[in-house]
Amino acid sequence: MKVFKRIVYSLILVIILIFAGLIISQPYLLRVLQYRTPNAVTYKIFPQAFVHKSDSAFHFYRTGKMRKDIDSLRVLDGNNQSIPFTDYFKNGKLNAFLVIRNDSILYEKYSEGYSDSTLTTIFSGAKSMISIMIGQALAAGKIQSLNEKVTNYIPELKSNSAFNNITLKNLLDMKSGLEFQDALGGIVRAFLSDEAKYYYTHDMKAELMKARLVNEPGTVWVYKSIDPILLGWVLEKATGKSVTQFFEENLWHKIGAQYNASWGLDHKNGLANTASRFQVTAIDFAKIGKLYLQKGKVNGKQVVSEDWVNQSIKIGEEKPASAKGWQKSAHHYLWWIPQEGDNGDFAAEGMLGQRLYVDPKTNTIIVQFAERGAGNYPYRKISRYLAGLKFSYPNF
Repeated sequence: MKVFKRIVYSLILVIILIFAGLIISQPYLLRVLQYRTPNAVTYKIFPQAFVHKSDSAFHFYRTGKMRKDIDSLRVLDGNNQSIPFTDYFKNGKLNAFLVIRNDSILYEKYSEGYSDSTLTTIFSGAKSMISIMIGQALAAGKIQSLNEKVTNYIPELKSNSAFNNITLKNLLDMKSGLEFQDALGGIVRAFLSDEAKYYYTHDMKAELMKARLVNEPGTVWVYKSIDPILLGWVLEKATGKSVTQFFEENLWHKIGAQYNASWGLDHKNGLANTASRFQVTAIDFAKIGKLYLQKGKVNGKQVVSEDWVNQSIKIGEEKPASAKGWQKSAHHYLWWIPQEGDNGDFAAEGMLGQRLYVDPKTNTIIVQFAERGAGNYPYRKISRYLAGLKFSYPNF
């Protein structure tokens, strides 16, 4: 028995030493252990670069009465169960749900402590924001072509042969070929995942410099954070401005943002996490949707080129690399584009149920903030219902 106890104690000691060694070599793991899966306010542990509001805010029209019928409208949840929207809101722990059609707010619902002006992180919705900025830099001539190699803009990466043949388009398509381990598959895998590393590290550039190539660039689609973070670094190199400065000057002020937004940095004056740490209010997030509804125009002035908008939200003849949900949403230029049924709609999506949904067919914008989300895709049904159009879910 004493021998057995000594063996157990020795194993425990070895595990402790291994764990301590990991923490010493990778300090970000301590933050992973402390904060685990991030929530809507985890961004506050990082330095923030604020995007200042516009001096001339745009205001959507508020009708005298909200559409109460949305509460009883039946939608499908993540289990494909038909439930009233009020239950969908409750079950998904939604914090905000805002429906705008023809620039009028028809429906809004908030959890306690939330309003249309509550600053919230949208996680992977940030990816769509860097997509917009890359299009603007391209139109301004700061970036010459999407076919250029990433090393043309970030020469530091030439020291790593993994980056030799990666183009900007590969990054936009999430086909860089760079290794990336997601957080799925258990506690240990999540703890050691690249997903956690790039969210919690205080030096994203250093981590990027060590990336390994596992697929030929342009051949395999893998959803990951590395590619949009690299695009943020490219933007700063190409424009000579931080992501925050470029975003504020070229987008935020021009759409008439009513409130400040923010980008989370890996450290003070560091790189913005353009994969998962953009903070925005619901009402201003909707203005991004309005911008793309109007093909990149604000008050008749082109803020984002119409060609870029069309490239971003229409796949054309390209074969989709992904098909998420019953609507078979494909990931394209860092937006989600449904391919099933009478489509044409598109969305910026982040984990735990953060959504910006845009439906040009009905001129509808929907913003959803949530703590976990109820799953499925009720937005098309709501937009078509408000427009008086027929809609039916597919048979499951």
